[in-house]
Amino acid sequence: MTTRTPPRHRRPVSDNTGGAAGNERLTAMTGAVLLLGFAVEGVTILRLHALLTVHIVLGFFLIGPVLLKIGSTLYRFFRYYTGSEAYLRKGPPAMLLRVLGPLVVLTSLAVLGTGVVLAFAGPADQGRWLFLHKASFVLWFCVMTVHVLAYAPKLPRLLAGNSRVRTVLGGAGKRWLLLTGALCAGAVLAFLTSYTAGRWLHP
Repeated sequence: MTTRTPPRHRRPVSDNTGGAAGNERLTAMTGAVLLLGFAVEGVTILRLHALLTVHIVLGFFLIGPVLLKIGSTLYRFFRYYTGSEAYLRKGPPAMLLRVLGPLVVLTSLAVLGTGVVLAFAGPADQGRWLFLHKASFVLWFCVMTVHVLAYAPKLPRLLAGNSRVRTVLGGAGKRWLLLTGALCAGAVLAFLTSYTAGRWLHP
């Protein structure tokens, strides 16, 4: 006669990534960096001839954090629509985000993509790429204006977190590591491609 060993109760695995709230915080952190970066990029447009080098170098630099923000946003959509409990409790993405989200992603990639091609093409071979870059920028600016107006008021709260909650949101180190990695990747890319500005300054 054999005795059955009582089943061991598994200890719940603690979530050290921050879950849905951590993803929201990472998106907000990256959004704050991009808000500042694109504000500076907008200033360079006003004096493009004098600040052309800054415009090109900063454009390459912003590729890193833009890809991180797109990744964190798409990750939230994926986890919610695949039935993740934490993301279901958080609720569906806001309706405005669901409508604007694809447009923000597509126009951002269009602006950056045409800018990269234009930087390497140089002024002697700009052709249609300059038109596409300007057209995609106009579309991006319209979409982002609505996006920023909708989410900028929430940004301080998302960055600071809920002060009434005494528990520390997990995954802070991972979020900072991801953001730092994106900024470093952008900085390396900007450094390696900075020579393209010379094609426009000295055609």
